[in-house]
Amino acid sequence: MAKHEEVKNGVIFPAGEKNPFSQFFVGQSYLKGLVADPKVNVGVGNVTFEPGCRNNWHIHHDGFQILLVTGGEGWYQEEGKPAQFLKAGDVIVTHDGVKHWHGATKDSWFVHIAITAGKPEWLEPVDDETYSKL
Repeated sequence: MAKHEEVKNGVIFPAGEKNPFSQFFVGQSYLKGLVADPKVNVGVGNVTFEPGCRNNWHIHHDGFQILLVTGGEGWYQEEGKPAQFLKAGDVIVTHDGVKHWHGATKDSWFVHIAITAGKPEWLEPVDDETYSKL
């Protein structure tokens, strides 16, 4: 059994449906949009990652991303820097133009709220060799 399996059905917010951006992920993730006001120019979503799931490297242009970790265990990495281990209560701020990725550890579910402004540019997947060394 995977660690933190209790978070797969939601911690604070429901896990949501299968992520419609799944082509930019290795493994399965789920997304529950939390703000649906067209007058608000910031996306807010609850993202749940199955063990081993991670998104591709990506960049936010003309914006930023804030991750509020609510459950499980995960990783965050900016290009050229070591990966950071994440757990509930951690907060990550990614500034405009910074190449990065985030996702679950190999053996744990992982949940974060993503607050995102700007336009994402999706890049290459995090290769298995790099990920398996974490």
